[in-house]
Amino acid sequence: MRHQAMTPSPRENHPMQIPNRREFFGRSGLGLGSLALTQLIARDADAASGQAIGGVPGFHHRPRAKRVIYLFQSGAPSQLDLLDHKPLLNEKHGSELPSSVRGGQRLTGMSGNQSSLPLAGSPFKFTRRGRSGIEISELLPHLGSVADELCVVRSMYTEAINHGPGVTFVQTGSMFPGRPSIGAWLDYGLGSENDDLPSFVVMVTKNKGGQPLVSRLWGSGFLPSQHQGVRFRSGDDPVLYLNNPSGVDAASRRRAMDALSQLHQIKLQETDDPLVHSRIDQYELAFRMQASIPDATDLSDEPEHVLRMYGDDARNPGTFAANCLQARRLAERGVRFIQLYHQGWDHHGGLPGALPKQCRETDQASAALIQDLKQRGMLEDTLVIWGGEFGRTNYCQGKLTATSFGRDHHPRCFSLWMAGGGMKPGITFGQTDEFGYNIVENPVHIHDLQATLLHLLGIDHERLTFKYQGRQFRLTDVHGHVRRELIA
Repeated sequence: MRHQAMTPSPRENHPMQIPNRREFFGRSGLGLGSLALTQLIARDADAASGQAIGGVPGFHHRPRAKRVIYLFQSGAPSQLDLLDHKPLLNEKHGSELPSSVRGGQRLTGMSGNQSSLPLAGSPFKFTRRGRSGIEISELLPHLGSVADELCVVRSMYTEAINHGPGVTFVQTGSMFPGRPSIGAWLDYGLGSENDDLPSFVVMVTKNKGGQPLVSRLWGSGFLPSQHQGVRFRSGDDPVLYLNNPSGVDAASRRRAMDALSQLHQIKLQETDDPLVHSRIDQYELAFRMQASIPDATDLSDEPEHVLRMYGDDARNPGTFAANCLQARRLAERGVRFIQLYHQGWDHHGGLPGALPKQCRETDQASAALIQDLKQRGMLEDTLVIWGGEFGRTNYCQGKLTATSFGRDHHPRCFSLWMAGGGMKPGITFGQTDEFGYNIVENPVHIHDLQATLLHLLGIDHERLTFKYQGRQFRLTDVHGHVRRELIA
């Protein structure tokens, strides 16, 4: 297991000898070098034997994917205007939602007190794209060009009805804060393929409003803290507090790191505290990242045709397009889980004007990421996921006008798409009723999605566990089924 503590030597009967300053710094280099060498030898031996590096004692089965790029659309995109075409809903536009369709489902406080729930058809046209003929909205023309790579799931559902619990549920398997995120579970279970970069990286599109995104969404929960996601930002300091302060060079920082690690080793001899292990791991990774991050985040060596493929925004660090390109670069360098957040999909009003803007910001780069991975031979073992935390209602929140309407939260059904990483390409899975309100075929729960994701990475979701407060926890709690119908 990756983070087992080193067994300390038995205590002598006489008091511990504290080294003097010269001995302290003289010994630290050799001790740290031996420790690093031991870790690298063990890591290489695990890789050579086909074993996973981390909390799982080897892959449970042959993995189909090596890495995940999750394009999370925070705020919940409207499936009815993008991926789930409903002609009958258009015909019934303006009429009342039938009580037989609603079935007494609870509504949010934002529309639950409305005297009327008028149906709102989509003003956007859908066309069949690719050989597969998947119906995709005109708002996603670039995605339509890669339709034959997509696995579109139209029957996702969740219990969460508000954003905070909804996003937390997707990312951690629980609507309550405090659980480890997906990326943290993967880092704990499988470890990293690159010793100089974190295995879990998070990027958030800059200058976007909407529902707040908090660090617990990529946190480690009750897992050791070194498994939490590392957030990359745009600008001169992609990782906060990573660069050396003015006047401190690399050699000075290395000496300080050695001294600090020696103090940690002394502490470990007194008490085998896992928090000390976490600090050692984090400090050492931060030191190595000082050399690796500039290369990984510098897009200046990307060819012109690649930048054009992702769109003009790819030249602007921190945009969704630039983050998608950055995600591909990180995937090439062995980062296992890359999470992109793009806010602004919470369209309770003004949807006809706001939704096209969101699509313009995300459509081209999302499709380009698939194309880029495929042309590099990486799509087959890279799982790309696009979707939000729940769906949107088929009725209008507030007043329905001739030119505008809004949609409320809808947990009963929503759509997402996946590509690569062992997914069946060019298919749609699941079906909602003609009104787009209920699932009528092949429902897929959030826990099913998480179980399938882990399965593609070679992990049995029921066996990746961590004991906390007296019981074994897992990402899927006590639920979840691998949806093998989605796997190629």
